[in-house]
Amino acid sequence: MNDTTFAPTRCHISLAALQRNFARLGDPATLMPVIKNDAYGHGLLPVARALAKAGARRFAVGTPSEGIALRQAGFKQGIVPLLGGMSQEDWRACAAHFLTPLLADGEDLRKAKACVRHDRPFRVGVKFETGMNRLGFGQEDVPELVEYLRANPALEPVLALSHLACADMPEKDACSQSQLRAFAAVSERLLAVWPNMERSLANSAALLGLPAAHFDLSRPGIALYGGNPFAGTERETLGAGLEWVMSLSTPVIGIRSLRAGQSVSYGHMFTAPADMTVAVVAAGYATGVPRSLSGRLEVLARGRRVPQIGRVCMGMLMVDASSLPGLSSADVVWLLGGPAEDGVAPVTAQELADKLGTIPYEILCRFGAMNERIYD
Repeated sequence: MNDTTFAPTRCHISLAALQRNFARLGDPATLMPVIKNDAYGHGLLPVARALAKAGARRFAVGTPSEGIALRQAGFKQGIVPLLGGMSQEDWRACAAHFLTPLLADGEDLRKAKACVRHDRPFRVGVKFETGMNRLGFGQEDVPELVEYLRANPALEPVLALSHLACADMPEKDACSQSQLRAFAAVSERLLAVWPNMERSLANSAALLGLPAAHFDLSRPGIALYGGNPFAGTERETLGAGLEWVMSLSTPVIGIRSLRAGQSVSYGHMFTAPADMTVAVVAAGYATGVPRSLSGRLEVLARGRRVPQIGRVCMGMLMVDASSLPGLSSADVVWLLGGPAEDGVAPVTAQELADKLGTIPYEILCRFGAMNERIYD
């Protein structure tokens, strides 16, 4: 049991939907699914097992510790910690567990070299900066990088990688094309020396909308979990058919009548315009519901959408149940997904993200980290 089991809210994870999304994204041989940060809140090991059954041959994780967790669970796939090593201990762990960490600067080269064993090469990836301006070697670093790797043949570069900054923004295609050209140029200089290196540039958006960026391996992330990277853009149809993997349910814990003129919850931000029925449900900001969404949410109850009213509390929120006679503590309310009547759309992580001015990644990570997960 972990601490999230103390909360009554439940994340329902459809591994079948995950596998269907993976199948829609292409040949498993050309994909490196991204399961970093506990698989975006969906659970590292269950997600990895489901993807392995669907044919995944490699995984991208966030940190060496996630890669080690996969190895200890018996996974034999190639594993790339995208953040590389953040300490000398991390680099030693990568070498010991046959992970393929990313080198991003000269300090990484020196730390990796210190972990080389004489009986086997240390397989590494090389991260290039092409326009994100975070981590990675620049084009000007390539001659020295090649020289260093040639002088230390026990460091075996097997992957060249970069990350697109604006692939989900059609209006910034010029930026993506510039990065694509820069990556092609810089990676070809390494391929001239190590012709068996694989190259990876495409994220979910580029996998769906920028074929020239596919190279050898694409790295789907949000699309695996049902998010459409082009939601709200002219390319939205490219992500059609993806299924949300996470749903979120919570029980009704009380029903009360509110008379016209009475207020509910902290601050009395909501006053009943007429007599109404209010359902109290067991979710709040302690289970990942942003307090800033107070009065802006809808939830699914008995297949219908009903509005949340008043201030979101730590472990409770209230909804207007006037249209649902007979709703009781035997009922469950869905904050994401759930069974809906014909013509009624369940709430999605994209909808909540749009209301918050953020992205669905944040919603999924938040709910997944703060609530017990139940798998189909």
